[in-house]
Amino acid sequence: MISPEQASSTRLRIGILGGSFDPPHVGHVLMAQDALAQLGLDRLLIVPAGTQPLKGSASATAAERLAMVQAAFAGISRVEVDPIEIDRGGLSYMVDTVEHFAGRWPEAELLLLLGADAAADLARWRDPQRLLQLVQLVVAVRDDETVGSSPVPWATWPAIHPPVQLASRRVDVSSSEIRARVAAGRSIHGFVPEAVAAYIAASGLYLSRNAC
Repeated sequence: MISPEQASSTRLRIGILGGSFDPPHVGHVLMAQDALAQLGLDRLLIVPAGTQPLKGSASATAAERLAMVQAAFAGISRVEVDPIEIDRGGLSYMVDTVEHFAGRWPEAELLLLLGADAAADLARWRDPQRLLQLVQLVVAVRDDETVGSSPVPWATWPAIHPPVQLASRRVDVSSSEIRARVAAGRSIHGFVPEAVAAYIAASGLYLSRNAC
């Protein structure tokens, strides 16, 4: 953990990557590695949601998703899985999470990582104006795109903390596709880290529940 004393002695750059992670896949891991390499982060916090208000209930339980996230990011330097939203319970709002981190590390610079699709939907989040006052938004753009060609309505964003671009490698994989493949008895090799695939196989996850 980053201590308040560390944050107050120097201006840390702390990245935040949230999501349902139902399950976490190789795209999530690559995005995290790209962020660490390009943004000069001292630490990247991976924050699995409790219940996302715009998505509803996840297929896996919070405990299962937390275990998979811990397995997916184990051993990656400067990455820490933080269960704050799961521990808090109820609906998960990123603005509440960011305000908590800002209070924990008041001198740190917080950078919120989003995919382009999530960024395009930001206006539907709770108190997006407050959120943008607290973080530097970083939007992952695939290597054949630019910020201007992404679906984010950049012109409507406030002038404070304009979003910056993170060049991210193209990975055509989604959590919903992985759940569907498991339910259909198809291989997910290469879609998720090996430790996550082993967890899914051992627990029978996504076989007897709604996979979509």
